[in-house]
This record gives sequence, C-alpha cells and structure tokens, in this order.
Amino acid sequence: MKIEESIVMPGNPSCQGCPHVLGLKALGLALDNPVLVIPAGCSTIIAGIHPKATLKVPVLHVPFASAPAVAAGISAAFRRRGIERNVVVWMGDGGADIGFATISGAAVRNDDIIVIVSDNEAYMNTGIQSSGTTFWKAKTTTSPTGKKEERKDLAAIMLMHRIPYAATASVGYLNDFIKKLEKAKNIKGFRFIQLHSPCPPGWRFDSSKTVEMARMAVKCGAWILWEFDGKFSFSQVSKPYKDKNKRNSLAEYLRSQGRFRGISDEEIKEIENAVEKQWKYLEVFEKL
Repeated sequence: MKIEESIVMPGNPSCQGCPHVLGLKALGLALDNPVLVIPAGCSTIIAGIHPKATLKVPVLHVPFASAPAVAAGISAAFRRRGIERNVVVWMGDGGADIGFATISGAAVRNDDIIVIVSDNEAYMNTGIQSSGTTFWKAKTTTSPTGKKEERKDLAAIMLMHRIPYAATASVGYLNDFIKKLEKAKNIKGFRFIQLHSPCPPGWRFDSSKTVEMARMAVKCGAWILWEFDGKFSFSQVSKPYKDKNKRNSLAEYLRSQGRFRGISDEEIKEIENAVEKQWKYLEVFEKL
C-alpha cells in the first residue's frame, strides 16, 4: 500500500472525530499486509456491513471472547504456509474486559500476534456503560453519579505476563504510536499496545477536539506513555510529566468533558492522588 493511501475508506460510518479511525489509519501506515481480527464493538460498525466494506485490508469479525484465540490460529496457519502477515487483534476496552481470558491465554502461550486495545474508556457502542478502564469519577449510563470502582491498568497487567513487547500510545501522538507499531512488527511473539482513544459522544466534548483531548490527557499526567521491549522506559512525550509540578491542569482536562460535569474540587484531588500513585507504580518497573 502506498504511503499516501489509507486503509480506511472515506464515507465510513464512524462518528465525527472518531479516535478509532485515527488509530486504524496509523496502523495502516506502520504495518505491512495486516490482517485484522475484530470482536464486536465500534470498529465492527466502522468496518462496514457485508458485502460492502470500508477497510482495505482483510477483516474477520468474531465474538467478543474469541478474538486472540482466532488470531493465534490465523497466525499459525500463515506461518505453516510460509506467508508473512501481521495478524492484529483490534478491540475496544469493552472487548478486552469480556475477552480478557483469551488475551491472557494468548500472552501466556506467547502467540505470535499483535493485540491493540483502542481504549475509549467505556462500552460506547452499546450505550456508554462503564468498563474496567473507565476513568475515576466518570459518569456513564451505569455509573450516573460517577464511577466508584478502581480503574484497571490493562497494559501493566499485560506487562506482568512477561511478554516480549508492551506499550501504551495515544491518538494525540500518532507518530509515537506508529514508531511503537513499527518496533512491535519486528518482534516475534505476543505484543500488546493500549491506545488511548478519547470518544466525543461518550466523553461529551466537541468532535473537533479529539486530538486536543488526547494530548491534554498526556500533558496533565492522566495518560502515561511507556514502552517495554525487554526494558521498561517512559516514552519521550511523557517524560517531562514525571514531575507532577510540570504537568498541566488535571482540573482543566476533566472539566472540559461532559462526563465529569459537577465534579468537585475534593474529587479532583482524589484523582490527582490516584494519578500520582500510578506514576510511582510505573517508576518501579523503570528501576528494574
């Protein structure tokens, strides 16, 4: 595929400002001959309805929990036939919740696949229900007064599986995402990337501000970019924000989203403490 082409065709049914489309376009630039395995979710809709399609790569739609297992089988079949293909599971955080057993199993077996979780922090396609990665205090249809449960750090969980490659990325910094994909494609075994994907309708912000919102998350320290390829390191984009005194305002980030409408100063302070704990937790890996 030529560099100026996109694997995502115009006129697709994604929402305005959809972060998944940004991520898929970046994926098409970084990976040669990708084959996508997609469980049910927003990206199922984006890919189009048979017999039409809006993605210029092979796509297999599968039930929620089976995606990594199906991808592992496809990868093994290609390898047996001597065919070089990048087999990618592209799923949302909801799919990662429901399908976590097969994600974990594929990681333990070190199956030769890339799993990308495009994380918009809720089950958006089915009505904006809270997921394991929904941000602290965020309002969803199943947490109307704000999420009270702890937030799951999916990428760190995968890192603890001792896989060859794990990383976080952001649609606000697509060059960083592309570099990580390019590194991942040259590594054999199980590779995992959690892509932060702010959702305009789900988070309730203007659709023109998707990239801006993603960058705000990084600059206020709420989304931390890191990479593990045998050694843990914070990504260059995130390094300045290890120092909490250099971070942008977390309150501004939260109050620019409708899902945090009415959040109090006390609640923001709680979130600030949780964010700082997350940084301290990851710094432990940096020292190993």
